Amino acid sequence: MKRALTSLALLAGAGLSWGLIERRWFALRHQTIPALAPLGSVGVLRVLHLSDLHLQPGDRRMRQFIRQSVRQGPDLVVVTGDILGHPDAIDDAVDALADVIAGRQGVVVLGSNDRFAPTIKNPLRYFRGPSRTPRSMRLDTDRLVVGLKEAGWHVLCNERTTLRTAIGDVDVVGLDDPHIGAASPAQVDWSPPSRPVPLRLGVVHAPYVGVLDHFADAGFDLTFAGHTHGGQVRLPGFGALVDNCDLPLRMARGLSRYSGNMWLHVSAGLGTSRYAPVRFACRPEASVVDLVPRQHAPATL
Repeated sequence: MKRALTSLALLAGAGLSWGLIERRWFALRHQTIPALAPLGSVGVLRVLHLSDLHLQPGDRRMRQFIRQSVRQGPDLVVVTGDILGHPDAIDDAVDALADVIAGRQGVVVLGSNDRFAPTIKNPLRYFRGPSRTPRSMRLDTDRLVVGLKEAGWHVLCNERTTLRTAIGDVDVVGLDDPHIGAASPAQVDWSPPSRPVPLRLGVVHAPYVGVLDHFADAGFDLTFAGHTHGGQVRLPGFGALVDNCDLPLRMARGLSRYSGNMWLHVSAGLGTSRYAPVRFACRPEASVVDLVPRQHAPATL
């Protein structure tokens, strides 16, 4: 019995040590999605999806990885919230994302950690369901939003906009974070575009089913989300144990079909809370997603 307990303790210690290493082992994922409407000579739209940076002041390693990701030449960058990981990281976040947006289009939605400072939580409580609305120090979210807008980002809080891209106008709706009850689909005009567009794009931080249903029912082609950290701790052969929302666990990371025709891309994110700085079998990631006309290529799942 003593030997078995010792072995378990050694395995737990090894797993924790690896988890501390893996959280900084950044990966750049590549995927192709046939999401564009077949409108004549429409070409490829390359999107860089960043999420859940949980940026700490002075985090040069993550910023360097983000710069390397931008070298893939995205036409559009989508950031799905939880940019901040510390109350003093606002200037770092604005500077880091200003480098990303230079010369291209970019959309940002906010997450709960962009409004509330991180707090210590019992990780076991996530097995009981999504975490509750944070009750912690309010961050200077307005300063973050102003800085991002001045850098050229479209920061969408229950809003719709049209982005002009190389493949034509893209219809975009960005909803505020449903994890803290901030999503308000009623504020959005969900009517079809007045003329055909190659892509209808949804953006939200937390992929709650109710919000995704709004995008799917309105005929959106693709929705980007984050929040789940891909489970953050995954079991090989099984996958995520929790995802901190009501999305099926099999969809907690990567690309999947949602409700028939809509694609859903959930990023495992780049960071973690500073109070839970561990990942296991779930590397931090950014994603380069090539959107191509539907008749030209299959999706890579």
